[in-house]
Amino acid sequence: MTTTAGRVPMVTPADDVPGPEQGHWTYQEYAALPDDGRRFEIVDGVLYMSPLPSEAHQSIVTRLVYHLFGHVELAGRGRAYVSPFDVELALKDVVQPDILVVLNAHLERITPSRVVGAPDLVIEVVSPGSSTQDRHEKFTAYARAGVPEYWLIEPFARTIELFTLESEKYRSLGVYEGMATLPSRVLPGFSVKVKQFL
Repeated sequence: MTTTAGRVPMVTPADDVPGPEQGHWTYQEYAALPDDGRRFEIVDGVLYMSPLPSEAHQSIVTRLVYHLFGHVELAGRGRAYVSPFDVELALKDVVQPDILVVLNAHLERITPSRVVGAPDLVIEVVSPGSSTQDRHEKFTAYARAGVPEYWLIEPFARTIELFTLESEKYRSLGVYEGMATLPSRVLPGFSVKVKQFL
């Protein structure tokens, strides 16, 4: 992905990639794409290309997964994954959340190549180039698929907004920072303070 000086790399529709018409991409066509180092996702059948994550982004993901691993996997509650790992939310929605958690009750959704269906928790670290996608297209796709909880991490503000699914729509439980812990319904008792991974 080429950029001009001072321009932030953005998530963009991958209109130049050979395949079906935009709006008609499914996991089958997506899985057939060559592994050329580019990161793709499908929302509403539209193929998107995402810029590579920054060092700061990866640092946050690493610290958060460290804490989640203990609370989820070592505690025997389920599995936690980091991108790139595909999630086929629906026929025309295939995403790679920064972090996802599948609890024991839904482990059958995990296959060797991807998660098929809604994870119990999805976490996205917002970058300037992914903000619109994370807050609109993917936000809607996660709600539509029935993902019970969605965390949006804002690195520059050092905050996390926690959304919970109620009546098929997300409701914000608040924005958290510093010494706050997250009132997660999916991971009750997750007592790590926000400042420990931001």
